[in-house]
Amino acid sequence: MLPLTWLAPREDSMPQNDFEDKAKSLVEFAKFGLKLFDDLVLANKEYLDLITGGIYTMNSYYMGLVDDNNKVNFYEGDIRVVDPDGKETARFKAADYLEHISEHTEPWSYLKFPFLKKVGWKGLVDGKESGVYRVNSLARLNVADGMATPLAQEEYERMYQTLGGKPVHLTLAFHWARLIEILYAAERLLELCQDKEIADPNVRTIPTATPDEGVGVVEAPRGTLFHHYMTDDKGIVTGVNLIVATVQNNPAMNMSIRRAAQGLIKKGQEATEGLLKMIEMAFRAYDPCMACATHTIPGQMPLEVVIYNSKGEVVQTLCRFAN
Repeated sequence: MLPLTWLAPREDSMPQNDFEDKAKSLVEFAKFGLKLFDDLVLANKEYLDLITGGIYTMNSYYMGLVDDNNKVNFYEGDIRVVDPDGKETARFKAADYLEHISEHTEPWSYLKFPFLKKVGWKGLVDGKESGVYRVNSLARLNVADGMATPLAQEEYERMYQTLGGKPVHLTLAFHWARLIEILYAAERLLELCQDKEIADPNVRTIPTATPDEGVGVVEAPRGTLFHHYMTDDKGIVTGVNLIVATVQNNPAMNMSIRRAAQGLIKKGQEATEGLLKMIEMAFRAYDPCMACATHTIPGQMPLEVVIYNSKGEVVQTLCRFAN
């Protein structure tokens, strides 16, 4: 336990203008990150071809939170879903999530396979007829009509202009979308530092009822996060349902890995460590947390790639941290 002196306010605590200065520096750092991305990635034809090539492309539905103006939001608003053409197919409140999301199971995975109920589970296939959808940074930008801060909005427009319009189905573009969100977060922090209501003493809502069920949703960095709790009259939890972002991206990650492997592994070609890393890029773009999704923390990311020939015979196996 921390000593009480650590928990008490300090006379030399950081004043508000210092927070503002820090926020301003973070805006500049975010702009630096985007400039670095321009110089090292977008200016490199080989990298750009890799991003826009078919190996790391998947047409899917997308889900994310938006505000009343359809701008990206992380804590409030509605959950919006768009199809592979960018058309809105659903918009709902957190409490109604079970009307829109269902979960498929497979015997070979601890993770579930969420899908859109109205479209249905068609297996690990992409396209408009498949209920597979994606969350996370690129999904948030794809479902929104823009960003709620000016500099991030400029970068949002530039990304879609560069990549040919909305929605973007390029899996590696998740990284670009993250850089735009970092800029948005820094701008928003600066706005909050300059908002006088931040110091308003009315910061607590006193509860007047004892609810027995509640659903919450936020946009975690990895994507839309659902928490659903049921309690008894004493406040003891009697039921829980969580759908974390990594689980929602699980079908898409499996498909992305398969497509990368099929596109990269050629007949007669030796499967090298470099090839394994390029396949790994297909799911690293989603920033998966297998501990969140499976409730296990091995400390390492196990990976096994088994290569079969046309007869179904094992040709080669690559393992890393897998028993």
